[in-house]
Order: sequence, then C-alpha cells, then structure tokens
Amino acid sequence: MTEVITTRRDGTILEVTLDRPKANAIDVKTSRLMGETFKAFRDDPDLRVAVLKTAGDKFFCAGWDLKSVVAAGGSDDGACGDFGVGGFGGLQELRDLNKPVIACVNGMAVGGGFELALSCDLIYASDHSSFALPEIRAGVLADAATIKLPKRIPYHVAMDLLLTGRWMDAAEAYRWGLVNEVLPKEKLGHRVYEIARLLASGPPLVFAAIKETARVAEALSFQDAMNRVGRRQLATVDRLSRSEDRLEGPRAFAEKRAPVWKGR
Repeated sequence: MTEVITTRRDGTILEVTLDRPKANAIDVKTSRLMGETFKAFRDDPDLRVAVLKTAGDKFFCAGWDLKSVVAAGGSDDGACGDFGVGGFGGLQELRDLNKPVIACVNGMAVGGGFELALSCDLIYASDHSSFALPEIRAGVLADAATIKLPKRIPYHVAMDLLLTGRWMDAAEAYRWGLVNEVLPKEKLGHRVYEIARLLASGPPLVFAAIKETARVAEALSFQDAMNRVGRRQLATVDRLSRSEDRLEGPRAFAEKRAPVWKGR
C-alpha cells in the first residue's frame, strides 16, 4: 500500500491504518486509496473481518481535509464529491460490503471522521476519545451523519449534535449506545482484536446475510422485509440456505463439537 494507508493481515483479519499527520484528515487521494483497500477486503474470500484504526492518540480522524481544497484553489475533485469507490473514506457507500468492520477510535472523531466511524459495524473507543460534527459552523451539511445519527441515537440527541456542533465525550457516546465499549487506550487494541478474532471464528455466510438483511430492511416495512427473507430474495440469504455451513451448525451441535465454518 502506501505510507498513508497501511494494511496488515492477521489470519482472516485485515487491519487498515490511516496515518496522515497531523490530524488524519482525508483528502481525495486518501479517500480513493481507502476505497480500493476496502473493496479488496470485500472481494477477498480469505478475509472475514476488518479493523479500522488510525495513527496517533490525538485524532482518530478530522474528516475532510479542507486545506487540500484551499491549496488547490478550490479545484480539488473532492469538492464535487468524487471520493472514489465507496464514497468518502471508502466505506459509507461501498456496495455489498457484507463483512464486519470494527472501528478502533482513539482520539477525536470530527466531522467526516465521525461519519467514518459510523460507517463501521462496531465502534470501540478509548476513554479520551470525543465526537463532534462542526460542519454547521462552516455552513456545510454533514450529510452521512444527518442520515445515520437519528437512526442510531434518540432524535433530539442527534439533532443537538448536528445543529450545535458540540462535542460529545466517549462516556456520553456510550450512554447513548453510539459506541459499544469505552476502554483505557492501553487496553483498546487488545479488546478490539479480541472481538475481531471472535467474529473471524464465526459463520461468514450468516454475517453476510445479517448485513444485507439489515441494510435492505431500512427501506422496507417489517413484513415486506420478512417476506423477502422468507422467499430468499436476498442473495446472501439464498446462498446461506443452500450452503454447507447451513448444515454444519446443527451437525456440530449434535456431535458436541465446535463448528467448522467454510464460508460455502
């Protein structure tokens, strides 16, 4: 990869690290690199879980690198929304990403950095981390956060963050269910990998079905979503129903052993 985006494979786990001093802000080039990285993760049958982390302790990610736009005289392609495959940060619009992604948040998650964390399935944060959407002060719409936050936390809390741009510390984020756990920074990485290894040992076809079902169900009524699942109209659900893994779970239970998931 590059010095800005580095990857490390640990068995079926892919660790993706953003390292762009001083604040891990994302310009167009970086966003496109992240998109290609997560696309490759999505398409690699040997990888099951991704961990997204960033370098340093102060900033998880400061979001969109506005300085790059100014330096380019406003001609940065990002001003037109051309962030590459997967949209900003390579995650929030990446189609058919049906594998778990864990955000390891250590530091300030600001604007697009907050949205980047929201694009992950699980969020673990260090106790000194904080979150904010300061776009309102620049007269800019935090589009992904405006769509996602009211679905994740109480509406009035989401509106408070969006309309005022105030900071939310890790303890409050945990209280509203925005993050899964808050830990001392020296324990954060260990806990994230504990969860990553747990997921990596799980049934990948079921995880894929969970992610697609949850994603599709957002735009459907409960009964319509249930009908699509029951009729196997979702590709991941259909694949799961015809798979070897579908039989492995009951067989392993009957034989009193741990299941061996093959992803087929």
